[in-house]
Amino acid sequence: MSEAKGPLAGVTVIELAHIMAGPVCGLMLADMGANVIKVEKMNGDDSRRFLPPDIGGESAAFMMMNRNKRGIALDLKHEEGKAVLRRLLKTADVVIENYRQGTMERLGLGYDSLRQENPGLIYCEISGFGRSGPYAQRGGFDLIAQGMSGLMAITGEGPGRPPVKVGAPVTDITAGILGAMGVAAAYASRLKTGEGQRVDTSLFEAGIVHTYWQSAIAFATGVSPGPMGSAHPLNAPYQAFETADGWLTVGAANQTNWERMLTVIGAPELNADPRFCDNAKRMQNLPALVEALTAIFRGKTTHDWLVALEAAGVPAGPVLSVGEMHADPHSQAREMVVEVDHATLGPVKSLGLPVKFSETPGGVTQAAPTLGQHTRAVLAEYGYGLPEIDALIEAGAAKG
Repeated sequence: MSEAKGPLAGVTVIELAHIMAGPVCGLMLADMGANVIKVEKMNGDDSRRFLPPDIGGESAAFMMMNRNKRGIALDLKHEEGKAVLRRLLKTADVVIENYRQGTMERLGLGYDSLRQENPGLIYCEISGFGRSGPYAQRGGFDLIAQGMSGLMAITGEGPGRPPVKVGAPVTDITAGILGAMGVAAAYASRLKTGEGQRVDTSLFEAGIVHTYWQSAIAFATGVSPGPMGSAHPLNAPYQAFETADGWLTVGAANQTNWERMLTVIGAPELNADPRFCDNAKRMQNLPALVEALTAIFRGKTTHDWLVALEAAGVPAGPVLSVGEMHADPHSQAREMVVEVDHATLGPVKSLGLPVKFSETPGGVTQAAPTLGQHTRAVLAEYGYGLPEIDALIEAGAAKG
């Protein structure tokens, strides 16, 4: 095991999580230096079977979510496999799980049981709807959470159109980030008190936090906002506009940037138009504003507009494909596209750590594990001798 770097170096995390929300939490902690040991079932995390696409037979989806982690495989229905996990949890700082409610308790590994042996344990639960409330027993998926959290009601082209989910599994990803934030906060508390605690978040709540602006509007007016395409519910112009060869996003919402933009596009008369003279009027007359600006923006290429708008200090950007984003020089400069060595595939690409630290830099240093890749090494670290490890593997309690 290489020497860990990052602000969470020295923190041991046991990840009992699968597919996405829990693994996002684990990868955030791992990228910040934590020693994350991913415990998989004997046939692996379900995302190993998210095929295609694959790279040399390995699931691209699994490799994205599980870089920087070491992986072991245990049969938790086997008493010896369960005993191995309990030994790992006895000294762990953090455990992450995203099972259905009651699963860990049925295994004898619920928080109340584990804290008896490890009172400093931070027990992070990420589920569809949280561990309390009338929906606590329900399973949860990103699509369901986006619908129930209000997100699908505000996403899409406009009123009267079919509901649209955010393209990314945003509640899964956000729940993982919220879980990592909760773990970090609980760890800070433990440094002061010595006591661990439960950290409970959900896909449902992860969706709700993306409705801050729309919830503010609904609280103030009693009316629930609907979808507005790429437009903003409170400011204009703040959206994507069609150009001669593609699309351009423009953030000219405050009055200064509005006036700067009008100078760039050669339409100062729009500032004298009573329909557009301030932000409140522009929002009231948004369809007319979009029509007027679209007619202008279609007259030049995206590149030409970007050069002119940037020179004037008006926030603007192109609409990039995912591949174009990967190749963008700023993505490269911010180390958001990285390359790491996989045990069987050699160099593979992944996304980088989105948080930079001046004194304790984290980062992506290793690829996702093959199934059971680190079982033998991890068990040896926890005091198992070679004959014991061989016996566990032969008995089917572990794979390695």
